[in-house]
Amino acid sequence: MKITADEGVCCGSGMCVLRADQVFDQREEDGIVVVLDDAPPPEHHDAVREAASACPTGAISLTE
Repeated sequence: MKITADEGVCCGSGMCVLRADQVFDQREEDGIVVVLDDAPPPEHHDAVREAASACPTGAISLTE
């Protein structure tokens, strides 16, 4: 799995962090998504899929 996040589309809702805080964080100054691990281990894949699905703006893209 490979993760990309479009910072220009992110609205800072934090849904990604709520679902996969091992993989996503938010910038302090504006809440925009930060990808901590763009190729997470398999044990995080389900949480990452949930995070991408929950993103209200579709800023998170996955390649499997």
